[in-house]
Amino acid sequence: MSDQLPNPAGGPARPYDALLLLSFGGPEGPDDVVPFLENVTRGRGIPRERLKEVGQHYFGFGGVSPINAQNRELLAALRKDFAEHGLDLPVYWGNRNWAPYLTDVMREMAADGRRRIAVLATSAYASYSGCRQYRENLADALATLAEEGFELPRVDKLRHYFNHPGFIEPMVDGVIASLGELPEAVRAGANLVFTTHSIPTAAADASGPVEDHTEGGEGGAYVRQHLDVARVIADEVAERTGTERPWQLVYQSRSGAPHIPWLEPDICDHLEALHGAGTPAVVMVPIGFVSDHMEVLYDLDTEATAKAAELGLPIRRSATVGADSRFAEAVRELVLERAAAERGEPVERCALGLLGPSHDLCAVGCCPARQARPAAAGADSPYS
Repeated sequence: MSDQLPNPAGGPARPYDALLLLSFGGPEGPDDVVPFLENVTRGRGIPRERLKEVGQHYFGFGGVSPINAQNRELLAALRKDFAEHGLDLPVYWGNRNWAPYLTDVMREMAADGRRRIAVLATSAYASYSGCRQYRENLADALATLAEEGFELPRVDKLRHYFNHPGFIEPMVDGVIASLGELPEAVRAGANLVFTTHSIPTAAADASGPVEDHTEGGEGGAYVRQHLDVARVIADEVAERTGTERPWQLVYQSRSGAPHIPWLEPDICDHLEALHGAGTPAVVMVPIGFVSDHMEVLYDLDTEATAKAAELGLPIRRSATVGADSRFAEAVRELVLERAAAERGEPVERCALGLLGPSHDLCAVGCCPARQARPAAAGADSPYS
């Protein structure tokens, strides 16, 4: 979905002639909820009646996930930033699970004559669901276009941006603002609780390149990257406020079968433990999410906040990055650094923390699926 006319590749973005914002998608009305969940769970054999139960989270918000509206805001921020900095690069938007569907948008891009596409996924970290599955989606879309006779564009997924200053700095501001909203009597003793989506421990251990894989629930790249971001934010908040605060990485939004181990502790269990230990207040920091979509609004703003109220524990939830202008600037920098690298030029890459900038090209064996499937935009891509 693009509101810009085709433009030839050129200028600082060369060889890229378009940017694709690739996201999860979400329902935009009550009638969309069950079909959307059928898309999300396709192939898992989940009965429709069970999907209706799961959909209650969405029905409680009028059947509308905020994610599509937030993607529209991010699109507007990206186009504004690009225009203000003379970057003549059209921006399209496609989703995995709801309209505008990725394949439809890729078809539009091919028809517009796009031949080299940079892809920004709305997931900042390494994991199967946050990286390789999007690459599989891209391969599926390209396979469909090939069957339809289109000349296939090349797609390059931009690197993981979890430690880019433009992603971290807005979250630091959000934490400080949330601390300021706590009652003054408990503010100094508030703990920071960093949250992200729980995933199966086996998937966490296998996240990232092969050299990052672990065994025994240690977490691989997925956990390591989140811990690095949490540490950077906690240190910056301490420097700016003059107070060091206890912090921990916890998990939310588990959706798997009970017998399969997932990353723990759960946010609500952790709040109970903090309360039992006498913690006076908490700021929840959703570092695993780019915007305030349903996992944030329900699992944190509704469920976890209700648990804190039940415990009598003062709590605030800090803001996600969303369409912050610094994040839009970071995306522009990611595009330009990758473009320069593709042209064979020296590249300076921004990254905070201990891990350094992530790789441009996902290696063979990176974030593997349980069943091997073609994935674009990587070393093992059939669409190089």
